[in-house]
Amino acid sequence: MTLLICAVTGEDLFVEGQATETGAFTIMSACIWSGLFHSLRSICRERDILKKEHRTGLHISSYITAHWLFEACVCLVLALIISTIVYLCNMQHYTQKGVILPPFCEYLITYFLITFAADSLGILISSCVRNENSAMTVMPFALILQLIMSGLIFPLKGVTKTVSALTISRWGLNAICATAHVNYLGHFIAKEAYDPFPANLYRLWGILLLFAFLYALCSVLILQFIDKDTR
Repeated sequence: MTLLICAVTGEDLFVEGQATETGAFTIMSACIWSGLFHSLRSICRERDILKKEHRTGLHISSYITAHWLFEACVCLVLALIISTIVYLCNMQHYTQKGVILPPFCEYLITYFLITFAADSLGILISSCVRNENSAMTVMPFALILQLIMSGLIFPLKGVTKTVSALTISRWGLNAICATAHVNYLGHFIAKEAYDPFPANLYRLWGILLLFAFLYALCSVLILQFIDKDTR
């Protein structure tokens, strides 16, 4: 997916503002898809076993934490692959200076946090549904919601703007564009959300990490009642 994205964006990525924003959106979408797809069936396919183990004393918090830490390692590898491909395909016109760290490191952190937050959302969905078929049915809706609420495809106002604040895509897109210094690239109307300031980037990273924690916590709370689930 990353190779296709780089092939389509061409030499305008990290050079022209509009193309960079669009490229950031597609890379962010790839990160969310990768994270969701990887963990979406991880809990529901073990549901019957989990019920039995929970009755014999298994702590749900330990179970989710084990999944969460394993998924974090996988997401780091995915983010490293994506970051490397983007760099190799655009090294002639890559971002010259990051906001806090070298740009490659900032992109790596951002891609990891987006993928990890989406992965944690996948764990939450997997904790709610009964089987793998249900999980795969829910996935397109979760993915589409992330994409349309990012704020790039459609202008958001009122309720939709409030809903977008609860999506990974909005904050992930902002973080990528901040590192890319989109506001200072040619032919682009500056957006406050993309300001390349350390405080802004730290805030965006913190929000993405908070999403991952909250999704994991919700998964624990939901699975505490798995014994009462008669579906």
